[in-house]
Amino acid sequence: MPQQYPFSAVVGSDDPDGMALALILTTVSPEIGGVLVRGEKGTAKSTIVRALAAVLPPIDVVAGDRFSSDPRDPAPLSPDGPFGADAATETRAVRLVELPVGATEDRVLGSLHLERALSEGKAEYEPGLLARAHRGILYVDEVNLLHDHLVDLLLDAAAMGRSTVERDGVSVEHAARFVLVGTMNPEEGELRPQLLDRFGLTVEVAAPRDPAQRVEVVRRRMAYDADPDGFAASYAADERALTARIEAAQARVAEVELSEEMLLRIAELCAACEVDGMRADIVTARTAVAHAAWHGRTAVTTEDIRAAALLALPHRRRRNPFDAPGLDESLLDDVLGEDEPEPDPDPEPPGGVQADSEGDGGFETGASAPSSTTGNDSAGAPSSTTDKPGATYRPQLFTVRGVGAGEAGRRSRAVTENGRRIGSRAGTSGALHLTETVRAAAPYQRLRGRTAGRLLLRAEDLRVATREGQESNLVLFCVDASGSMAARRRMEQVKAAILSLLLDAYQRRDKVGLVTFRGSDADLALPPTYSVDIAAARLEVLPAGGRTPLAEGLLEAARVLELERVRDPRRRPLLVVVTDGRATSGASAVERSRQAAGLLARAGVASLVVDCESGAMRLGLASVLAEHLGAEHVPIAEVSAEALTTAVRGRAA
Repeated sequence: MPQQYPFSAVVGSDDPDGMALALILTTVSPEIGGVLVRGEKGTAKSTIVRALAAVLPPIDVVAGDRFSSDPRDPAPLSPDGPFGADAATETRAVRLVELPVGATEDRVLGSLHLERALSEGKAEYEPGLLARAHRGILYVDEVNLLHDHLVDLLLDAAAMGRSTVERDGVSVEHAARFVLVGTMNPEEGELRPQLLDRFGLTVEVAAPRDPAQRVEVVRRRMAYDADPDGFAASYAADERALTARIEAAQARVAEVELSEEMLLRIAELCAACEVDGMRADIVTARTAVAHAAWHGRTAVTTEDIRAAALLALPHRRRRNPFDAPGLDESLLDDVLGEDEPEPDPDPEPPGGVQADSEGDGGFETGASAPSSTTGNDSAGAPSSTTDKPGATYRPQLFTVRGVGAGEAGRRSRAVTENGRRIGSRAGTSGALHLTETVRAAAPYQRLRGRTAGRLLLRAEDLRVATREGQESNLVLFCVDASGSMAARRRMEQVKAAILSLLLDAYQRRDKVGLVTFRGSDADLALPPTYSVDIAAARLEVLPAGGRTPLAEGLLEAARVLELERVRDPRRRPLLVVVTDGRATSGASAVERSRQAAGLLARAGVASLVVDCESGAMRLGLASVLAEHLGAEHVPIAEVSAEALTTAVRGRAA
């Protein structure tokens, strides 16, 4: 097996605001609460995380204990205990446990040991990933794609230092203290602000723009690929030095003094940054202490607070899901002022450069990644306009009819891994339904020769719970950006409605896409993505003007939905057509539009027509379009949940 790429060979290990520092500080003081790394693809996020475990000091564990108990702990929280004072011990490397995005709750928490239950009739607990990660690193790549309830579960365990399992006839509590590291590409969707705040530190990473640095990335990557063992050997001394420094910082962190003056500065800084709650103050204080220990100091200085704030506060200043995280460094200067001179120069940490493990030339830096905000400007009339959206609001909940089986979310009904239990089925995948398993086995006990004692079970008796919850969907917006939509500043209202629906899709964990049509054709302005931020940015600069190629817009939507059906057959789509229903592009435009609508209807696509027509003289064309689509028809003024409630109350009066 080839050597792991050395941690010390990654550029950014000496960056005061970078990913490497954040990872090291949270291993020095795991109470910080983990690290979230946000960055574009090809920036070696996964590579540096996987390299971290190799430079951490080894740990002592009780031999044979599945929960990695510390021999020095007088009362270890391990179901395999208790252990005597003379229990055998062993020394091993720190584990890096990777949690797949598709992991089930059983896999994370642990569950009933099915083999023992079936063969011996014993209800024995089989540890999950949290148990394996105790005293190590739990790594979740693409954490933004992990379901919210699992992220909550991980963060709760990381904060409490233990995991409690009450399920399938098993009641177990075990220690679960680990460093949680999540990586994500913001273009694939954001974490909800509530979850984002639970990560102790966040960093933004981007590939270098300096050609010399990019050349070095390629050179190092090629050298590693040609001779992994030789390349790793060339950094062995740096790796040992880094391990020794981390070990010294871990020993020193308990001795670092955080004075009342420094604590007051942290409180003033967090108040000035207008963060919510007290988590920011606590995390900043812990990070400042770890930073001081890392740099060999025994007292926290203003420089430690500044470094901690740059890692602990940016993601806690978000006020809107569409706002990018960030921190005004001039505010830091105003609040913290000048620091006293440092007593000793910091040791020189090892540094270097590394390409991404996939060989795409990425590497780590502490620089903020530029956000993708380029709008789509399809060809149209020269007189096109770009209107800013109005204020957003809480929209109605629009769902896909029936019961699906897609990824868990918060929109439409579906059979999911979590939710309320509605029945059972034969199988081995999912949470065991003990009552139904016993009921399935009971009629055959005499035939199996049971006279007394334990229940005789067979594999065919096994029943797992069927649960109904909610799924996320693909919400594809098909937006009319023609001249008629620009009339009377209508596009302001249209954009406000779409942004409100986008915000709703963000909260419900939907995938979103954007098709626009104007002039003579339609354009896929945003391929389906989890990033509603990008969708909002594209919509912000969407121009309006020209004729109305309604048929082309519907056909482009049909093409996108068919492609997505092949890519992700479980995810059911919801097509949202935003238009006044007019079709003014070419001969027989109306007939072609109806044919395109019929195509979508026959494909069974759940649709919604947001009617943008206004004024005293209305043609009702959007309503006719809704009939051909088999879609729900909603006037734009009734997209708001508040407006719908008012209308219902008015009709009931």
